[in-house]
Parts: sequence; structure tokens; C-alpha cells
Amino acid sequence: MARRCELTGKGPMSGNNVSHAKNRTKRRFLPNLCNVTLHSDKLGEGFKFKVSAGTLRTIDHVGGLDVFLAKADDAQLSSNALKVKRKLAKAS
Repeated sequence: MARRCELTGKGPMSGNNVSHAKNRTKRRFLPNLCNVTLHSDKLGEGFKFKVSAGTLRTIDHVGGLDVFLAKADDAQLSSNALKVKRKLAKAS
């Protein structure tokens, strides 16, 4: 299962562990993913997504799932999120 945010596409990054002696070993920085149910105001139902904690804050900031998906780029969204976006477009 991919460790990737379904709404923003945010995924693992790579970097180095640096010891006190400046020895460097490779490591991965994983996104803080949360399994959440987000409710759509227009459709009146909830949808399950695996999203990063930062994305949750962004959704609250812009005014909800409907507004976020309307502004989101289709290339970053997962197939599940694209289905919800199309449902919202039909409902409008």
C-alpha cells in the first residue's frame, strides 16, 4: 500500500541521518497519514480518504472538502478522490 496522500499526492522523501561524527546514512521521511472520513456538504455523505495531517488543516482553512476538491489539480488526486470530484461536478 502506497504511503501517499490521496488529495495532495504528498509522499515519502529521502534524506540522511547525520551522526555527531557527521556520518551519513540514508533514511526516509514518511508523511503523517491519517485515515479519515470527510463529509461533503453538497452530496450529504461521507467519504473515506488516507490524507496527511497538513492536508486536513488545509481542507479546514479553505472551507471544506467540496471547495478543496473544486480547486485541486486532477493530476495529484487519487482515483477515489477523482470519483468524488466528478460526483460533485454533476451535483452542481
